[in-house]
Amino acid sequence: MEIVRSLAAVEPRLRGAVAAIGNFDGVHLGHRAVIGEAARIAGDLHAPLAVLTFEPHPRAFFQPDAAPFRLTTSEGRADRLEELGVDRLFELPFDDAFAHVSAEGFVDDVLHGALGLRHVVVGYDFNFGHRRRGTPDMLIERAGQLGFGATRVSAVHESDGAVYSSSRIRQCLTEGDPRGAASLLGEPWEIGGMVEQGDRRGRTIGFPTANLRLGGLICPRLGVYAVRAALADGDGAGQWMAGVANLGVRPTVNDRGVLLEVHLFDRAIDLYERRVRVRLVDFIRPERKFGGLDELKAQIAADAARARETLGT
Repeated sequence: MEIVRSLAAVEPRLRGAVAAIGNFDGVHLGHRAVIGEAARIAGDLHAPLAVLTFEPHPRAFFQPDAAPFRLTTSEGRADRLEELGVDRLFELPFDDAFAHVSAEGFVDDVLHGALGLRHVVVGYDFNFGHRRRGTPDMLIERAGQLGFGATRVSAVHESDGAVYSSSRIRQCLTEGDPRGAASLLGEPWEIGGMVEQGDRRGRTIGFPTANLRLGGLICPRLGVYAVRAALADGDGAGQWMAGVANLGVRPTVNDRGVLLEVHLFDRAIDLYERRVRVRLVDFIRPERKFGGLDELKAQIAADAARARETLGT
């Protein structure tokens, strides 16, 4: 998948795509309906499939002091879009200048002028332009006037009638329900990033870990999870390995800051300074403080056994 991060970088060969437009935070099943419709139209037109999105998320731009809420980082979102068969990702910078582009200017100057899109697909609730004054109906009308197509996709509902949404996924994660989040995402929720150097304390008690920060993502319920992890690039990329992980502040050893510590089962891989993807499969227990390392070691062994059972390893 080719990634383009500014309008200035749009070469003539990159024009003429069919694009799904949105923030696509989490790339959940509702988002996938929009991208799937764009893929269908791209196939009919024999055109490349593209996604047009923004970085940072507009909510983060307008509320810079708000608590982290994102379900995917820029890299994580790109991973999922590539897996869906997207050919081109237009990830445009969302800054003050872009925030003040009018709805008409977005259609005329960005979609038609700069990107030269043949067709665009948006969700039922897509709003755009300065003060979010642009609507799907306005987009469809103006696109027709300019000579390119536009489609609005209706809301996609869960079995209980609720609309798939990023906010429902966030609620599942903060309540310690990764299986519920997975049912909305279409796959388990991921934390991805570079493995950082730890204090190697896990090695001393027989449970070496790979340590990752949340990196601006929403913080799920702190505790122990059954997980699957994979290298994001290089040798072995994409091979999902079973493990157990603690997400928390490690109260027993008095460390500060939220950290994801992942222990892989039956593996001896040096993950330091490699990019890793970790999927939360099931919640095992809340984080708690233990009386000492011996008690902690015994509990980790019990957690690992339960995770193995959950993952079928």
